[in-house]
Amino acid sequence: MNIDSIKNGIVIDHIEAGKGMEIYSLLHLDLLDCPVAIIKNVTSRKMGKKDIIKIDAEINLDMDILGYVAPEATVDIIKNGELCEKKKMTLPEKLTDVIFCKNPRCITTTEQELPHIFNLTNKAEKVYRCAYCESRATEN
Repeated sequence: MNIDSIKNGIVIDHIEAGKGMEIYSLLHLDLLDCPVAIIKNVTSRKMGKKDIIKIDAEINLDMDILGYVAPEATVDIIKNGELCEKKKMTLPEKLTDVIFCKNPRCITTTEQELPHIFNLTNKAEKVYRCAYCESRATEN
């Protein structure tokens, strides 16, 4: 398989295998008018298998979404065909409108204009809790 290199853009690397499509969807990369490559199940010495996303354009990424879904990922910024910056993702302390409270008694159920805010309460176990009702966020 041959994927062209990019001149100016972003490479999201070290994505846990199988999460590339979820990131593609959450970051709305389908709305971009530039080449986007999703490479799944690439052999990795460090991770066994991983996914990679290449975006052939300079765009702003929502680092909170990326950090939440793939905290082990790296974001490589490419300019003029050269790596100019490498960012390591971490779990964000606070998420706004990324995940949604499923507690039917939460104020966000009746006050739908309120933002859905979740705070990281246990970094080791990746636990987020609703800022309003303290309900634990559940996986999709």
